[in-house]
Amino acid sequence: MTHQSRRPYLIRAIHEWATDNGYTPHLLVSTDVEGVSVPREYVQDGRITLNVSLMAVQNLDLQTDPIWFSARFSGRSFEVTVPVGAVLAVFARENGEGIVFGEVEQPAPPDDTAPVQSESEGSAVPAKAKPGRSHLRVVK
Repeated sequence: MTHQSRRPYLIRAIHEWATDNGYTPHLLVSTDVEGVSVPREYVQDGRITLNVSLMAVQNLDLQTDPIWFSARFSGRSFEVTVPVGAVLAVFARENGEGIVFGEVEQPAPPDDTAPVQSESEGSAVPAKAKPGRSHLRVVK
């Protein structure tokens, strides 16, 4: 059984905590991950630190993956996109408190049991149904 990543929930929680306490929330992002869109001139050693305070960004969306917002870099507007798995840390600038994830989190593989249309019948069948005995048993 697969489960959803806890990373987006923790990012939102630390962002909210920092904002509520008057701190400036920041994200440390790995820029080598597919889907990261940041101004490359600010990348150092494959990483960038982004100020994601409500005063620094516009249209911040922490509810979806990828995270996205608009920000100004040296006066130039830029649409930033960050897959949640590329976030290495979320922290308050003033005291460094937050969470360090440490490594990139790869996206979950697609669900192998998603229904697909059978060409002959047009009915939904599991994509990789395994033939053989059921793992279920009758309990009396």
